[in-house]
Amino acid sequence: MPPKAKGPVELPPMLGRPGNSVSAGLVGLPNVGKSTTFNVLCGMSVPAENFPFCTIDPSVSRVQVPDERFEKLCEVYQPASKVPAWLTVTDIAGLVKNAHEGEGLGNAFLSHIRATDAIFHIVRVFEEKDTGVTHTEGHCDPQRDLDIIRAELRMKDIEMIKKAIPDAEKEIRRDPKQKKFKENLETLETALKWMEEGKDLRFAVAHFKWGYKEIDLLNTLQLLTAKPAMYLVNMSEKDFLRQKNKFLVKVKEYVETHCPGEVLIPYSAEFEAKIAEMDLEAKKAYIMEHKVKSMMPKIITQGYHLLRLIHFFTAGADEVKCWTIRSPCKAPQAAGTIHTDFERGFIMAEVMHYPDWLEAGSEAACKANGKYQQKGKEYIVEDGDIIYFKFNVTADKKK
Repeated sequence: MPPKAKGPVELPPMLGRPGNSVSAGLVGLPNVGKSTTFNVLCGMSVPAENFPFCTIDPSVSRVQVPDERFEKLCEVYQPASKVPAWLTVTDIAGLVKNAHEGEGLGNAFLSHIRATDAIFHIVRVFEEKDTGVTHTEGHCDPQRDLDIIRAELRMKDIEMIKKAIPDAEKEIRRDPKQKKFKENLETLETALKWMEEGKDLRFAVAHFKWGYKEIDLLNTLQLLTAKPAMYLVNMSEKDFLRQKNKFLVKVKEYVETHCPGEVLIPYSAEFEAKIAEMDLEAKKAYIMEHKVKSMMPKIITQGYHLLRLIHFFTAGADEVKCWTIRSPCKAPQAAGTIHTDFERGFIMAEVMHYPDWLEAGSEAACKANGKYQQKGKEYIVEDGDIIYFKFNVTADKKK
């Protein structure tokens, strides 16, 4: 008996709704190296002085996500237009204790974080004697610093949920028979209790096995601790070059305990700023001498994939373009990132897997050896697929 055909793939939920414009906010206490990191990441010049509220307005810039596949496609197709994947980076001014209550311009800063898809926590493990940069809390203690930042974000979320609960209760009083309203209130109360226990909301999804119903409700609040996070551990250049720092193990243990599964990347903003000013030959020589490398490409790539994002390509003489989707994603939904009509009138996806295209050397060779495939509505797009969509829209969209 032939095996049973597999049913539709159930796409697991995830908080947030990132699209083709993906953004990350650099978050941390004052004087931890956020603006210096931003300068290097984006090749821009913003103030990075030794003063707590130097960066009052958020600086924003786009940085290209490194991808050898995109470069190879451009090399082969020689398109008139090249559109890579981008990560928008926002340099957000330093948070301080009680920022959720408005301390240190905190309300404005927290609103800037709310507008991003992901958070890069920058925590310093360099001391004042190494760099001359003062610490606003008096001395270096990365675990304390992470506690402060996480608590401020969590307290703001608690405030938001407490404001939402009376509205949910009002809906129940208006229509007590409506099951959805009771479920909404239950979700909000569960989320509130979870955060009042000192836990970030994003870890509650798996714990309570929430589905799209709960996710959609929580997404309307744009909660800060719902955003995926990455931890950038900023070392002095001296420590980075010798790959040793007394705080690193403690930071690693902290992240594993409080933020399990999230990425931690040690780097040195001081080192990155120095090599960014060198010409190519001097940079190569300095890196070879010290046997280290820039961590910026890894930070950009990890930040992009932090949101469980992948991209597929459309390629031709006119344009080679990266399209961002959240994995897993079916072919019609991927088509919808190009245009809603592509999803509505989806017929099929003509797909070349990138490794097959690379091995064959061309689209024609892929077709000749059977690697140019037609896929239907249940196809789950793979990272790096080269896709051409066929669709047909003959009627107006139903209202």
